[in-house]
Amino acid sequence: MAETTGSGTTAGASAPQPRKSSWKYIGPGIVVAATGVGAGDLVATLIAGSNFGYTLLWAAVIGCVVKISLAEAAGRWHLSTGRTLFDGWASLGRWTTWFFVVYVVIWGYVYGAAAMSSSGLPLQALFPDVMELKWWAILTGLVGLVFVWFNKYAVFEKVMTVLVGVMFVVTVYLAIRVTPHLGEAFAGLLPVLPDEKDSILNTLGLIGGVGGTITLAAYGYWVNAKGWTNTGWMKVMRLDNRVAYITTGVFVVAMLFVGAEMLHSANVAIASGDKGLVQLSGILEKEYGNATAKLFLVGFFATSFTSLIGVWHGVSLMFADFVERYRKQRAGADEKALSGEEVASGAREESVPFRAYLLWLTFPPMILLFQGQPFRLIIIYGVLGAAFMPFLSLTLIWLLNSSRTPSEWRNGWLSNGMLAVAGLLFLVLCVKQISDQDWSSFF
Repeated sequence: MAETTGSGTTAGASAPQPRKSSWKYIGPGIVVAATGVGAGDLVATLIAGSNFGYTLLWAAVIGCVVKISLAEAAGRWHLSTGRTLFDGWASLGRWTTWFFVVYVVIWGYVYGAAAMSSSGLPLQALFPDVMELKWWAILTGLVGLVFVWFNKYAVFEKVMTVLVGVMFVVTVYLAIRVTPHLGEAFAGLLPVLPDEKDSILNTLGLIGGVGGTITLAAYGYWVNAKGWTNTGWMKVMRLDNRVAYITTGVFVVAMLFVGAEMLHSANVAIASGDKGLVQLSGILEKEYGNATAKLFLVGFFATSFTSLIGVWHGVSLMFADFVERYRKQRAGADEKALSGEEVASGAREESVPFRAYLLWLTFPPMILLFQGQPFRLIIIYGVLGAAFMPFLSLTLIWLLNSSRTPSEWRNGWLSNGMLAVAGLLFLVLCVKQISDQDWSSFF
């Protein structure tokens, strides 16, 4: 194969032998599914089911398909070029580096507090007389820190798989327990908009909210950490990615069933945010008994804690990659080195930048648990968070249609179409998120 700049393929080298797409290799997809679906996603789906019944089931399914295309594109970049996603972003100009740095610093600070609170909430509900929520939150943050600090990807993946199993059992059990009307559910697969104000934006929000976070960008890093570093793993990665979003789809559809049957039919409203899941626990206890309510809280904890340790690991890997590239640039070294293989070696997980970002995610956000969230910072956090997904979608289109990617692995019409749809979807949601901010109070 001819040499391709930055592709990790040298002149005269033979193409990597393709691996069979076997179930035994699956792993990064489970991690990205577990991390991407947090308590907030489950609440949003519950509320959609509560407000509209099964009407928006089709939107939840489309959301999973859109994310399959994004994660596949990120994984394909890593495998086809031997370079990490941040390395690709940096090749597009300095503006991508500045966006990434500002994003991970502010986003990590606010998200750290939110993730710890979300993980502490079900524990406080399970053990109400032990300690206050903020102390449960701090405990989960410290446990996540110690776990990710002392374990490499292989152990991390196994623990995530166990927690996903808990999530799967709990959500499917609840969906069966509420006895869904399958005829209405199948009718919900037809693309129909609810006859409500802002129904289009609500629908787009549900599509965009199905496991859509920075963890989609982290997927390529987990692919490398698994030891997949070349195109021989492409078929395996694609199977793994499909499993990820089928799993995500099961979680989302199951919770929509619960919302449609328990809340919509009884005209019961729950709060947005994590506290809505605690409310649901109380409703489940009245309907099905204490054991079902406790089981749900265990599933709630698994959902929140997988998001916490997933971000602690995946985004720390991305930050370590950014710092390593910056060091190479300062030293005048080859910036297009095979950084995917460096991630696969596990060295990044023991690096100072990786652990520094772990500390940033854990300790500074604890201040917010005691003082509350500063208003202006939350607005900036909301804007940056809304901008990240269109940034990811549009930069992937750019990278995968350029000479940076070997020609045989560039986007086809389907990939370009799906990524364009994702980019437009997230751009609309970004504009809405920015316009909804209370800018008068900000200034």
